Amino acid sequence: MFSKKEKETVNIGKVDTIIGKETNFQGNIKAHGTLRVDGKVEGEIDCQGDVVIGESGIVTAELKAKNLLVAGFIKGNVNVSGKLEIASSGKLEGDISTGSLIIDDGALFQGTCKMAKVTVSSGEN
Repeated sequence: MFSKKEKETVNIGKVDTIIGKETNFQGNIKAHGTLRVDGKVEGEIDCQGDVVIGESGIVTAELKAKNLLVAGFIKGNVNVSGKLEIASSGKLEGDISTGSLIIDDGALFQGTCKMAKVTVSSGEN
């Protein structure tokens, strides 16, 4: 039989670090847990966990994360090992590399996309 792959989702319920709506940050961010950006970030984001860009979030940075949800704006190249979702209010300008991609109706994406190879077993020997 087919094995069910556990669904990867961005953990928005538990946020470890928040860049607030009225905050402007310039520099490099290294994070291990879930990072939420509602303000402005310029530089580089390297997160071993999940990243959420809120509707008011504006990111001009190279971004690496496990999973990414974009409801705001990102300009820069993105590397996500798991799932990348661009919500209907989201805009992403840059090249992306991801395991899986969801682009909601109304979202904007300008760039190229490279998807990781997924191996599917047919169950036959």
